[in-house]
Amino acid sequence: MPATLRIGTRASPLARAQTDIVRDALARHHPDLAVETVLIATSGDQRPEVPIPAAGETGFFTSSIQQALLDGEIDLAVHSLKDLPIAEPDGLVVASVPERADPRDVLISRASLPLSELPDGARVGTSSLRRAEQVRAVRPDLQPALIRGNVATRVAKLDAGEFDAIVLAAAGLIRLGLEGRVTEWLAAPAFLPAPGQGALAIEIRENDSRARAAVAPLDDPDLHAAVAAERGFLAASGGGCNAPLGALAEVRDGVLHLSAGRYGDPTATAAFTGRPDDPAALGQHAARRLLNDHADA
Repeated sequence: MPATLRIGTRASPLARAQTDIVRDALARHHPDLAVETVLIATSGDQRPEVPIPAAGETGFFTSSIQQALLDGEIDLAVHSLKDLPIAEPDGLVVASVPERADPRDVLISRASLPLSELPDGARVGTSSLRRAEQVRAVRPDLQPALIRGNVATRVAKLDAGEFDAIVLAAAGLIRLGLEGRVTEWLAAPAFLPAPGQGALAIEIRENDSRARAAVAPLDDPDLHAAVAAERGFLAASGGGCNAPLGALAEVRDGVLHLSAGRYGDPTATAAFTGRPDDPAALGQHAARRLLNDHADA
């Protein structure tokens, strides 16, 4: 076991809160292990004015951290799993998926109105094409508008009147203690979350046996299988992190259940079951059904 583990993460309040979750878990399992947090600026942090869909790159919030890991500047990285590109860089591996907060999306509105009661033409801020398509499907009269910034910045823009409502992940609000701001919890299948949403990923160098041993007790095998199915669906659909695709999986009674959706024209959602020991196959099956058969739940 290393004398000190260096954890790389973004400097945003949410990223630091997520890293604290991992630090606390490591301390519980390894009381004598010293842990150092290393803050790393990513492309997304350095260019906060650029809308995510227009960035034209993968790893917008992760590539700088992954490079630091490959260069040996840190020993492990803590990511929001939904931000991780599907293709893992050579030499790196997600060794542990330790926790998932509520994976749903939520609506926060200035007038405390749910989505169904927002006025015609209301501006709904979102950072995601998926969320924009989901809002349009439910309320074609609304105006989805791109918003950037961390969770607190987005809420501040809402409060300042730039938007009538915003849609964002519940997990970030929960981890920042802002759950009380939620106006409406958005339900599946109309609002399936991004693959991996709410889950954390601990990434290490593939050949680093000491870091692997340190983070192994933090892994939740059922959750690891669930997010692998979700990301398998994303990969087989040919989509990136910001594609208008949603997926949510869980293991119940030894069976892997996956709900998946493609949003836009046309929208299609469906539910599938498979084996936890082959989650990628289930994700691939879901992608084939939704893309080729236009399945609709």
